[in-house]
Amino acid sequence: MIIPAALLANIINAGTDILTLAEGMDESEFLRSRLARVEIGRLVGVMAINLADLPDAQRQLFAELDWTTWRAIPEQLNADPATRDEALWFAIRALVPATLMWLRVYKESAPQLFEFQQG
Repeated sequence: MIIPAALLANIINAGTDILTLAEGMDESEFLRSRLARVEIGRLVGVMAINLADLPDAQRQLFAELDWTTWRAIPEQLNADPATRDEALWFAIRALVPATLMWLRVYKESAPQLFEFQQG
């Protein structure tokens, strides 16, 4: 059984790590940094997988997240290098920050969704 709070924790941790790795980078620096691109690609994949694994009921509660783009990310990560890099740069500059912002809003209004429950 997948625990939604664990998925949300993975999403938030991966997103925070992405923003930390990309902090202060412009697009040309990002494109030159093979190691950062690889790790950010892995972390964006972690976010996409964990978001996809959330139960439908929880996804519906998080209506403001860009579900269409998140569903497309795995395919873009496996595309040609230019498409992958473009998707990663978009994730760094827009998708990840917006996702983390909305998750913060949801956590403030419904903290129980983010808490681990004892069985």
